[in-house]
Amino acid sequence: MDIQGVLAKHARYRPDHLAVVFEKERLTYREFDRRVNRAANTFRELGVGKGEKVATLLTNSLELLDVYWAAAKIGAVVVPLSSLLRGRGLATLINDADVALIVTESAHAKFLDEVRSDLSIAADRYLLTDGGGTRDGYRDYRALVARASDAEPPRVAIDGDDPYNILYSSGTTGQPKGIVLSHEVRALYGTLFGTAWRMSPESVVLHSGSLCFNGAFLTLMPAFVLGGTFVLHRHFDPEAVIDTIAREHVTHMFMVPSQIVALLNSPRFTAANVPSLEMLGAVGAPFHKQHREELARRVPGVFHELYGLTEGFMTILDKTEYARKPTSVGVPPPFFDLRILDDDGHDVVPGQTGEIVGRSPLLMSGYYKRPDLTREVIVDGWLHSGDMGYVDEDGFLYLVDRQKDMLISGGVNVYPRDIEEVIVQHPAVREAAVFGIPSDKWGETPLAAVILREKGSVSGEELRTWINKRVEARFQQVQDVVIMDEFPRSAAGKTLKRVMREPYWAGRKTRI
Repeated sequence: MDIQGVLAKHARYRPDHLAVVFEKERLTYREFDRRVNRAANTFRELGVGKGEKVATLLTNSLELLDVYWAAAKIGAVVVPLSSLLRGRGLATLINDADVALIVTESAHAKFLDEVRSDLSIAADRYLLTDGGGTRDGYRDYRALVARASDAEPPRVAIDGDDPYNILYSSGTTGQPKGIVLSHEVRALYGTLFGTAWRMSPESVVLHSGSLCFNGAFLTLMPAFVLGGTFVLHRHFDPEAVIDTIAREHVTHMFMVPSQIVALLNSPRFTAANVPSLEMLGAVGAPFHKQHREELARRVPGVFHELYGLTEGFMTILDKTEYARKPTSVGVPPPFFDLRILDDDGHDVVPGQTGEIVGRSPLLMSGYYKRPDLTREVIVDGWLHSGDMGYVDEDGFLYLVDRQKDMLISGGVNVYPRDIEEVIVQHPAVREAAVFGIPSDKWGETPLAAVILREKGSVSGEELRTWINKRVEARFQQVQDVVIMDEFPRSAAGKTLKRVMREPYWAGRKTRI
C-alpha cells in the first residue's frame, strides 16, 4: 500500500474533476498530475533517487504541493521544514535528515545562505521557486520544471514500509527527533481519516494553515486519496476563509484553535454564511471550553477534535458526540487501541489518571537514525505518549496534561529545554524554567521563570528582549520573564513546573 499512483489514477479515471485551487490557479486532476510529473522528472534529472531526502523551506504554494506528490512518484522522502527556523536550528535539521536537495523561495533563501557553509548539500541542489536568476547559488526551479517532460516518470518499486516523510518537532538545540512516516501510513491517513470525517470524492477541503506540519495531512491525504478538491491558502486570513467557504462550497477544514478563535472574532462567521461546511476540526493546541461552546452556537453540528501524536496514535471526538462529551477528546478510531497506565505499567480504572498509551496502523517507522529513542517510546508495539489523561465509564478520553513539559503554540510543538539552554547563557541567570501559559491567540505561549545570580542585576523586560533576540525560531520567543527567589521543587530536587504553571491555568477545567 503506497501513495505513488494516487494522482495518476485520478488523472486517468476522473481527469476533469477539480483537484487544486490556489489563488487564481484552478487545476483539474489531469493538469495537476502533469504538473507534478514535470517536477518528478526534474528531480530525477538532478539525480534524486529512491530514498533520497528532499527538504522544503517554503510557505504554502503550488510548488510545495508539487514536491509532496513528485516525491511520492519517485520514491523520494519529503522533509518539510518550518519557515520559522533560523540559524543553527535550521542547519541541524537539514544535516540530521541527510538532505540531498532543498527547494526554497527568496524570502527564506537568506536564512539558508547564513548556514550554507555548514551544510553538505551539493552546490547544484539548491532550487529557488521564485526569481530564479536573481540570487546567486540557486537554480531556477520553474525554469527546470518548464523544460521537463509531463509524462509519468518511470515507475519505481515502492513498498508500503518505504519512508515518505520525515517530520521534525521544533526543538533543535537538543537531540533532533525526525519522525519517519511510511507510504502505507500516509495511504491510511487518506482512508481512515476520510472515513472519520465522512469525506467523499465530492468533498471540498480548505487548508489555510501551514502545510509543513502533520496536522495538514489529516485532510490533505483524504482529499487526494478520495479524489476530492483541495483548496489552499497562502496564509491564514479569517475573512478570506469565510469568503472561500462560500465561494468554493467548502465542506471540510482542520485548524489549530487560534485560527478557529480568529474566525469566531468575525461576526460574519455564522451558519448562514458557511452553509456548505460539514466539518471543522481542531488539532494541535488547547481549545478552551468557552470557544467550543461559542463555535457550537455559531455553526452547530460541525465540530470535531483530534488528539494525537505525529508518532502515530490519535483519538477523535466526533461532531455527533460533542453535545454529551463536550470536554473530551474522543475515542480511538477503528483499528486503534488505547490504554491508561500507572507508573508501574498497570492499567488503571476509569476516572483514574495515568499515561496515555496507544497502538494503531499509523505508527511511525521510528525516529530517524535514533533506534534508542524509538525503543523508549514504542514498547511491544504500544506508543507511550508521555501525556497524562483518563477515560470515563464510556471509554472517552480526557487530557490532564501535555507531553511532559512540552507546550503547543499555534499548532507548533515547543520544547522548553531549547529555550532554557539559551536563557542560562545570560551571565546574570542562575537557573531557568520555561512553561506554557494560556494565550487567546496561540493556545499556549512560553513564559520564562528565572533565578538570578545576584538579585536586581537585570530586569525581567531586559531578559525578555535578550532571550527573544537569541532563540532560533519566533515560536520560541517568551511572552514574559518572571524573576523568582527560588523554584518549587520535589523531594528529589526536581523543579516542579506544574506548580508554577497552575496559577496561570486556574479556573480552566483542563490544560489540553
